[in-house]
Amino acid sequence: MLVENPPFHVATEDAELNPLLSAEARFDAAAQALGLDDGMRKVLRSPSRELTVNIPVLLDDGRIEVFTGYRVQHSIARGPAKGGIRYAPDVTLDEVRALASWMTWKCAVTNLPFGGGKGGIICDPALLSQGELERLTRRYTAQLYEFIGPEIDVPAPDMNTNEQTMAWIMDTYSMRAGHTQTAVVTGKPVDLGGSRGRTEATGRGCMVVVEQALRKLGIDRASARVVIQGFGNVGGMAAKVMSRAGFKIIAIVEWDGAVYNENGLDIRALTEHRRQTGSIVDFADGVNMDREEAFFLETDVLVPAAKENVITSHNAHRIRAKILCEGANGPTTAAADPILHDKGIFVIPDILANAGGVTVSYFEWVQDRMGYFWNEQLVNDRMEEIMINSFRDVVAYAEKHRVDNRLAAYMLALDRVAFAIKLRGIYA
Repeated sequence: MLVENPPFHVATEDAELNPLLSAEARFDAAAQALGLDDGMRKVLRSPSRELTVNIPVLLDDGRIEVFTGYRVQHSIARGPAKGGIRYAPDVTLDEVRALASWMTWKCAVTNLPFGGGKGGIICDPALLSQGELERLTRRYTAQLYEFIGPEIDVPAPDMNTNEQTMAWIMDTYSMRAGHTQTAVVTGKPVDLGGSRGRTEATGRGCMVVVEQALRKLGIDRASARVVIQGFGNVGGMAAKVMSRAGFKIIAIVEWDGAVYNENGLDIRALTEHRRQTGSIVDFADGVNMDREEAFFLETDVLVPAAKENVITSHNAHRIRAKILCEGANGPTTAAADPILHDKGIFVIPDILANAGGVTVSYFEWVQDRMGYFWNEQLVNDRMEEIMINSFRDVVAYAEKHRVDNRLAAYMLALDRVAFAIKLRGIYA
């Protein structure tokens, strides 16, 4: 019998949707299960450093606007901080704190020599020109110059940022340093020190752990039905590689609708349809479906790969999947965890499921530092090895301690970071 996770008390709906509170609830449950002392809990809970910067930018029309940016370095116990930078109008410091802590646990679960970091700028990229985005990025980088670097903190792309954004950061940092330093960021263009296989890495990593879960549950891959929420960098790539590997993708759910085919969607054709029309709806080889109805279809695998907080205490009882593979960061609130647990759903938590991206980011950092680059097959093979080993570590930990997979992943991560801190000692 599995040990039940400690209940997550929700004072308000807003509290349940606060990613920092969800992160802290799961941290507390894992720390309690591990029996960590109060001192170690304080060290592991507290970010190493938080930066808030005000970023003046000259706009195209001659006006000056000031944007607020954040960078949180949650832990550097196992290595440099690692984590993306997102541009969005709803970025908050709490969100960045939560995402930074998740990166710490994600790197620990996969046993990568990194800690966790995250950054963000409050802005609407859709309202900014390419020139304005470049000036915003370069000024933000200049203000973080002393706090990032290959041995300190290595940013990467995230929501509304991309390889061009990383190229600007790398160039700005290099100009300040006086020499080209490609290892300051990952997710760069291949021609500037990026790694082959990076674009598909997170989606491919999801496929790898889903394959392991299917084997664990005795489900044949050829007959496994898959529903994917999101058709962007994670969901779209997961659909692409899973379809190519023989999975039956029966539904794709996007912000503007959903498309369904009980015999499996032609992902290549759907991708082309969206390129031509700007939407997945009205696809000739599928039928349009209500987004909510599609998300709660009976399926073998559900991959929420779009945004946070899509599975909550209000709708978790409607999930009809045998396997939940969290492609997005924080798609399930902590208050929903016990509901999924009681339903017997095999959860592959986000800090494991979507770790393919940070794994290949690690490979990019290694390649940049050694000045020697691998072919894509080698990148994919090494990523698959790490993802399989990490999956097995989490499942074995869950079985040994008689807990569910999410609690096991957090316990394993906290255990590894706490062990590193104990070995290093507290500098006085």
